[in-house]
Amino acid sequence: LDELFEALTLIQTGKVRNFPVILFGKEYWSGLVDWLTNTVAHERKIDTRDLKLFRVTDDPAEATQLVIEARNEKK
Repeated sequence: LDELFEALTLIQTGKVRNFPVILFGKEYWSGLVDWLTNTVAHERKIDTRDLKLFRVTDDPAEATQLVIEARNEKK
């Protein structure tokens, strides 16, 4: 979790180029995502735009596509 939030903070603050942060396993990550959405963002501790800095998927093809799209955007 430390590395996840560190990566998101670096992207958010522009310290690193945006890169795809993919959380694999919707069931596994659902509690954290729900807390971030329904508590942290709802209480305005983070901006709702911050929730778009990562994607959650169960689909390897979708994860692959997100990486490919990110690579193509940098060209």
